[in-house]
Amino acid sequence: MSSTPVDGALLQAPNKLLEQVIRTPDRRPSPQPTHLSVSGSGHSTPRVLPQEGSGGSGYVAPNFEGKAKQMEAVMDGVEEKGFIPPDFVESETTWFYNELGIDDMYFATETAEAVVNHVHSLYAAKIAAYARDDKRLEIRLDKEAVDHAVYIDTSKPGVSVVDGPRYEQRIDTKYLDVSVGGTGYRVESFRSSSPLPGSADQQLRCYFIYQCDFEHPNPGENEIDLEKIGDKRFLQKATKNTKDVYRHALELAVERTGPVIEYFDVEGSRDKRLVIAYKQGSALGLFSALSDLYHYYGLTSSRKYVEQFSNGYTAMSLYLRQTPGIAEHPPIEASIHQIIKEVSLLYCIPQNKFQAHFATGRLSLQETIYAHCVWVFVSHFLNRLGNEYTALSTILNPENSAHAELLSKLKRRLRTETFTADYILEIINQYPDLVHSLYLSFANAHYVQTRGEHDDFLPTLSFLRIKVDKVYTDEELNDKINKGVANDHHQVVMSSFLIFNTCVLKTNFYTPTKVALSFRMNPTFLPPAEYPQPLYGMFIVISSEFRGFHLRFRDIARGGIRIVKSRSKEAYAINARSLFDENYNLANTQQRKNKDIPEGGSKGVVLLDFQHQDKARVAFEKYIDSILDLLLHPNSPGIKDPIVDLYGKEEILFMGPDENTADLVDWATEHARIRGAPWWKSFFTGKSPKLGGIPHDRYGMTTLSVREYVKGIYRKLNLDPSKVRKLQTGGPDGDLGSNEILLSNEKYTAIVDGSGVLVDPKGLNHEELLRLAKTRAMINQFDISKLSSEGYRVLVDETNIRLPNGDLIYNGTTFRNTFHLRGGHHYDTFVPCGGRPESIDLTTANKLIVDGKCVIPYIVEGANLFITQDAKLRLEKAGCLLYKDASANKGGVTSSSLEVLASLSFDDESFIKHMCVGEDGTAPEFYNNYVKEVQKTIQNNARLEFEAIWKEHQVTGEPRSILSDTLSVAITKLDEELQSTDLWNNMEFRKSVLNEALPNLLLEQIGLDKIMERVPNNYLRAIFGSYLASRFVYKHGISASQFAFFDFMSKRMAKLKA
Repeated sequence: MSSTPVDGALLQAPNKLLEQVIRTPDRRPSPQPTHLSVSGSGHSTPRVLPQEGSGGSGYVAPNFEGKAKQMEAVMDGVEEKGFIPPDFVESETTWFYNELGIDDMYFATETAEAVVNHVHSLYAAKIAAYARDDKRLEIRLDKEAVDHAVYIDTSKPGVSVVDGPRYEQRIDTKYLDVSVGGTGYRVESFRSSSPLPGSADQQLRCYFIYQCDFEHPNPGENEIDLEKIGDKRFLQKATKNTKDVYRHALELAVERTGPVIEYFDVEGSRDKRLVIAYKQGSALGLFSALSDLYHYYGLTSSRKYVEQFSNGYTAMSLYLRQTPGIAEHPPIEASIHQIIKEVSLLYCIPQNKFQAHFATGRLSLQETIYAHCVWVFVSHFLNRLGNEYTALSTILNPENSAHAELLSKLKRRLRTETFTADYILEIINQYPDLVHSLYLSFANAHYVQTRGEHDDFLPTLSFLRIKVDKVYTDEELNDKINKGVANDHHQVVMSSFLIFNTCVLKTNFYTPTKVALSFRMNPTFLPPAEYPQPLYGMFIVISSEFRGFHLRFRDIARGGIRIVKSRSKEAYAINARSLFDENYNLANTQQRKNKDIPEGGSKGVVLLDFQHQDKARVAFEKYIDSILDLLLHPNSPGIKDPIVDLYGKEEILFMGPDENTADLVDWATEHARIRGAPWWKSFFTGKSPKLGGIPHDRYGMTTLSVREYVKGIYRKLNLDPSKVRKLQTGGPDGDLGSNEILLSNEKYTAIVDGSGVLVDPKGLNHEELLRLAKTRAMINQFDISKLSSEGYRVLVDETNIRLPNGDLIYNGTTFRNTFHLRGGHHYDTFVPCGGRPESIDLTTANKLIVDGKCVIPYIVEGANLFITQDAKLRLEKAGCLLYKDASANKGGVTSSSLEVLASLSFDDESFIKHMCVGEDGTAPEFYNNYVKEVQKTIQNNARLEFEAIWKEHQVTGEPRSILSDTLSVAITKLDEELQSTDLWNNMEFRKSVLNEALPNLLLEQIGLDKIMERVPNNYLRAIFGSYLASRFVYKHGISASQFAFFDFMSKRMAKLKA
């Protein structure tokens, strides 16, 4: 998309604004043209609201008939106190009642005694001002009761208060951010119409907060009848026009994920009324942040209202006017356009890390949010290891366990100590001018000037600004950074802005409505020494509630989305430091796991901010919606506009459930459909059966694969499973853990889950375990009367527990976290079915080795990344027979892949008929049969790989953990080679391979020709390559010769001719 004006037409009409922008050197909004239509409104010009209610507000306060009588009582009370001279009692009281713009609701709510106190407070502030050298009048008072609060503050129009009590931030934190559904607070705020005595540029700003009282506190989320969802005070005071405005905004808000932003002219004035509606809890701190935004553009507010509705939505009304006495700002019409465009940025991150630069006018909102995003980027990718570590790693021998352990510890320390997030923030804060220049380079690449040939848009102030400010080249920026920074550390941090700018391929930064900021990155900036397997694609998503990544190793790739929670600030800091590496490793594991299926590996990880641990659903919805912004063509002008796409190709992501997201998958599927994604049926796997999903847990898909490896070991070694002593992490409440119990026939001697540790050396009661597994209950529900005399249970919240052998357990949580590493217990088989990544690393692995021999003979790693690769090799060297996660835990991905294939193969009507379980729970016959075929495919693929690794180990003696990866690489490499050969172009051969690779049921129901017509060509090519490659490697081994492949292909061709 071009960023150059067409025939110069772009600037002809609005050039009259340019001169005013040039004369505003400190006001630097970003380039971002906007259409005349208002975001979310559908109106090409703003509607005009009549002047009605108090000050044209659209609110009519009920007349307080006792006001005159109360005023007399207040005067008596003031006079009785004797603090204010008698001559001033009447004038001070009259000024309070008539000049501050306070409506009758306040006086009807407060007692005469409370009003007396407020009058005294204001007078005391005036006295204090006379004692100051600058004679500055400062009035600050607050009163907080159970059901209401009052704040009165001195306010200079158009200026944000960055010191003092900061009442608006307090209102956000204490009242608005915690408003949910039927429990909430509404706000009314007024500015006094006249200046304070002796202070021509200062007025009083009053805030009144009231606890909501709803007629219907628990309506449905989609209920928009204001008479049912409105607060009683609001319904009493709002005019019909005001109710209509809110009703229309709420109608739009319930249909979308993000905010609705509308503005209106006010009849007979140049004032504007800005209305914003959004889901409660989705934009914490927005009320105070909006003040910084309109102040930045030279506007002030006469009135502000925040209304809560019991259906879970908030609506704000801001009454904006030009700040008097400031000539350099543009007309209010231009400013309001800019504000409307930027509200969605503010919604994404209401309080960014560089807010102070924005509040003081040093940087624009776009510049500070851009800096915030780069700060997140830098904090993840600047803690890199450097050339010295790379050089050291080549000198040391990774096969030597002492060397490997040293490198592991050094890597961890270097990443935590080099550049902390706070240190990076401190550095960026010192260079606002560099941030401005770097931002302009980013903006110049990513804003869209026009939506089409016949577009009637008005350039925003920010677009005009880019025609005035110089946009530097990367070389010039690099030179500015090198000359302008204080030292090498500062140079490294500020140069990272250039890396960020260079690697952003597309972003929703300039989309009119958005819920989080998303960036599609070119991942080539990652150092190969640390990330040897190159990524195909990377998305970064940033919001106030979370930060997240989505990584994939191939164009066609699939993997789950997990949400990471943190119990403490320390845990959050650790999770933040390891976020990208964990995501990369999970995606890489998925890539190796996906050897049998067409999709490569991908993974998404969302880290909740420590202050937002309860916002998992909000974070997930924002994460999905903002990634969809970058995948879908815009289809609603003014809401989702085109973006600059430097990637230039269609992208489809295939996702699935993972930690803390299983119950959110249906929403994501429906949301993709609502947003018009043609691939909505295949977007997410793991969805409910009514949407065509095949639940892994219900059908034990992941466990079926793990069990094939466990049974394979017993078969090869002629072991009697009933005599095998078994340890399992991940209990009967989880997917993998419960199904492992249901399918197993070993003698369980210990189970560890989230609630604690359950042990019985004589064998845990199998019937009781089955009961827990069927009900998905934790081991804290185990009937301990069924334990033997040697058995015990220690729960995480217990302390000072004496075990049957006499050992004292001081802390149940610590005991749970380290139980799998304790000596003294004897197990034959260990199957991790749950637990955090790296629960066993190179250091802790030594605890499982006694006299050079692993105390656990057999380990099948069901849980992803439970054991680090170096620890696996150490355990295998000590004699452990170990199968890693990338091999054992692939049943789920096979099931998901076949679920995706079905959704791509059927048209919408047939998909609903054959793959969607009815509302009454009745599954179509095809669905039931297809599930059985999926289960057989999982077991067959697992057996083939088990046998291939077993055989290769017998021949070469290579550790199985190495062979598993080598096998994956061999299949993946051959797969890619096959896809690029002329074999694909041989239509007869292509069909023969697809006839074997595709499920028989799909072929019978739909037919190969129809499937080839409906399924994307690159997906079919991936099926073709992965099937041929896996079958060859499983049969002939990892290091099979070219002659073996020639023989393999010759036989297939001969079979085809026959």
